[in-house]
Amino acid sequence: MSRGKFITLEGIDGAGKSTHLAWLADLIQSRGETVLTTREPGGTSLGERLRELLLHEPMQPAAETLLMFAARAEHVATVIEPALAKGMWVISDRFTDASYAYQSGGRGVSWDKIAILENWVQGDLQPDLTLLFDVPVNLARQRLAQSGNPPDRFELQQKEFFERVRTAYLARAAAFPGRVKVIDSSKAHSAVQTQIEHLILEQQCPR
Repeated sequence: MSRGKFITLEGIDGAGKSTHLAWLADLIQSRGETVLTTREPGGTSLGERLRELLLHEPMQPAAETLLMFAARAEHVATVIEPALAKGMWVISDRFTDASYAYQSGGRGVSWDKIAILENWVQGDLQPDLTLLFDVPVNLARQRLAQSGNPPDRFELQQKEFFERVRTAYLARAAAFPGRVKVIDSSKAHSAVQTQIEHLILEQQCPR
């Protein structure tokens, strides 16, 4: 059995990535693939419990980083790797690029420390494709304000925090241009989905 594909969706809060997740899963399924959708932090029973702490409990950047990777270790071992081994396509709403963006870019944890944890927790596992939904921070904040959802402790951060997160995300895209593809998420839904569909077709090589 051929190994499945691993796709991750990234972007600052309010960039619109989660809006397209279900549509993306349907698109891939319509092309004959079996799809598993998941999220970080979360994706497992333990991960969802850690998610509640991470989104709502004040903590130091080091603790936040370690809890993110604790949830990720469980996620990789019990959900992502087994699904890929079965030939499934896995779509995750955030993965390790988010730690480089939020915990390193946003919180100031060194890139090197994130890299050590990345190597320990996931070894050689990397997404086949990362869709980075990019929008100006002001637009993202407007979308969050209009959503009507109560903000978590990340969404409550100041504009400067999200500017640093966005900069870190774009640095990841520049460092890994073959994997990380920047999507202009300020465009209309149909235009965003056209960009995504083109990139997904490139992933569907003959098996």
